[in-house]
Amino acid sequence: MPSICFYFEVHQPFRLNKFSVFSIGADINPLGTYFNHTLNKGVFEKVARKCYLPTNRILLELIERFDGEFKVSFSITGTFMEYCDAHMPDVMKSFHQLFNTGCVDLICETYYHSLSSLFDDLTEFEEQVNFHRETLRERFNYTPSVFRNTEVIYDNRIAKKIEELGFSGVITEGTEKILEWRSPNYLYKPVNAGNLKVLLRNYRVSDDIAFRFSSSGWNEFPLTAEKFAKWIAGSDGDSV
Repeated sequence: MPSICFYFEVHQPFRLNKFSVFSIGADINPLGTYFNHTLNKGVFEKVARKCYLPTNRILLELIERFDGEFKVSFSITGTFMEYCDAHMPDVMKSFHQLFNTGCVDLICETYYHSLSSLFDDLTEFEEQVNFHRETLRERFNYTPSVFRNTEVIYDNRIAKKIEELGFSGVITEGTEKILEWRSPNYLYKPVNAGNLKVLLRNYRVSDDIAFRFSSSGWNEFPLTAEKFAKWIAGSDGDSV
């Protein structure tokens, strides 16, 4: 049976206010006007109560129940951490509680969950990665060794930069167009980076949980823990 690698992307964006052509030239306070603070606060608090806090409680219970054999990883964006500080510090405390078990790894990404890796000049990308890595050091006293880009965007140019920044691994999408006949359930390495390990997301089994879990029209509905575990156990490769 392959090893199971759970990683969770934890992010909340700064949503903008609506503007029209008549707003051009208006006296606008960037921090006070550009962002819809009321909507942002409301969405964050709702999702925190319905998702972040209960999920973290379940994960903590599983870690304790299985004596540290159950492990997960998180990619927590800088904007999400700012939301926690501003509105619900207990959410950040719940991540610290999980991290302190020793069964949680933290993954680095761009601080703002941005698309800066798409620029020809990767200076902004590098600055945001370093900013996020330093933020994790300050908040968790931990230096991440694995990188996950926004929406798992990846190419050999990004891989080379990631290795230059000192990371030993990167997570990206197990795209069939690229893999062709190969399985996403193995470790790979880029052609232009020495020892960087490429861990691929198996989008089929990941999307079974993320998108099809509650779809009553899906031919495998309902997806039970037993059924999903059987699929994983029957998978090829080293890790899923």
